[in-house]
Amino acid sequence: MPGQRKRKREAARRAAAYPGRAGRWEVVFETQDEAEWQAYVRRVRDSRETADPSELRLDTLCGRSVQPTTYRLSRFVPCDDHP
Repeated sequence: MPGQRKRKREAARRAAAYPGRAGRWEVVFETQDEAEWQAYVRRVRDSRETADPSELRLDTLCGRSVQPTTYRLSRFVPCDDHP
């Protein structure tokens, strides 16, 4: 699957940055309009809303003839129930 190696490296880097902390990806924005998605991502990057850009994940869920392409922006949320 394309990009799988990169995602594994990013997950390992994130685990090193947050030792002993687990987390999850929370969907912030999702649309099927590419222009709307690009504008939203641009606003988030310009606003400096997140301190660390590696906490953001940009996904393009490729569509087929029956299902359209979906664009998704997710943010990593560490779990607080670990010491």
